[in-house]
Amino acid sequence: RSWSAGAGLQELVCRSWSAGCWSTRAGLQELVSRSWSAGAGLQELVCRVLVCRSWSAGCRSSGRPVRWSCTDRQRAARLHVHMGNSALKSHLETSQKTGVFQLTAKGLQEFPEELQRLTGNLRTVDLSGNKIEVLPAAIGNFLQLRSLTLNSNRLSCVPAEISRLKKLETLSLNGNRIQQLPPALGQLKALRTLNLSGNQISEFPSGLGTLRHLDLLDLSRNQIHLVPAEVSELQAIEINLNQNQISVLSAEVSRCPRLKVLRLEENCLELSSIPQSVLKDSQVSLFSLEGNLFEVKNLRDLEGYDKV
Repeated sequence: RSWSAGAGLQELVCRSWSAGCWSTRAGLQELVSRSWSAGAGLQELVCRVLVCRSWSAGCRSSGRPVRWSCTDRQRAARLHVHMGNSALKSHLETSQKTGVFQLTAKGLQEFPEELQRLTGNLRTVDLSGNKIEVLPAAIGNFLQLRSLTLNSNRLSCVPAEISRLKKLETLSLNGNRIQQLPPALGQLKALRTLNLSGNQISEFPSGLGTLRHLDLLDLSRNQIHLVPAEVSELQAIEINLNQNQISVLSAEVSRCPRLKVLRLEENCLELSSIPQSVLKDSQVSLFSLEGNLFEVKNLRDLEGYDKV
């Protein structure tokens, strides 16, 4: 990891040693060995170097807590940026060959503009675990994209231009701040998996009935209150609505032509809110209702229970 980040271990060792950063009791070799064997990346190792510098400068003898100087903080910040840029460059080179770009948990605050150079051949993009707030309209230029994953970022909306991705099969936006979806999302004709778990969606998304190849719709851990009649248009095989605030479930859900799995755990449903048509007339074979306002064993009294 150190070598690929552009700051070779040998260079780091030489610079640190020549700067006189190390005390005789905590030799460089020991620190590097411990850090490396513990799986510590370059950034963590450098942090330890700077702490040792402060320590050996007299903090230990004075009994004062270790504090970084402004210079040390600036050096660490510059190194962090350098590492990020080097990692991005390395990933871009690899992606040009493989068609896969994955850069997760790197603190990115923006969708990398450099990816625009690869719009013609990128098939998979994964930028999970960053701090990206805006998915740019330029996402619509990645016409070969089949999988787009931006889990655990800070997105609040999805641009309508995403509808241009006619080959997109997987869209995963779990753990963001999305409140609603653009109607244009229904134009993603090849979409098979739509993950929107852990957002701030309060209304069941409309316009998804046109997604004829949709296998999984995950809307768990949102703030949805009701499942409307429009749900009957969905072609999904599995719908996950666990951990919402649903108190109303339309009987039209029983008309979903391909629905096999319906998850409604930890909602606000009463036993009387469960449409018997779901039990009697639907294709549903797994109907999960644990954690609602009734005991699941009472479902046995409803007509059609033995069919699910």
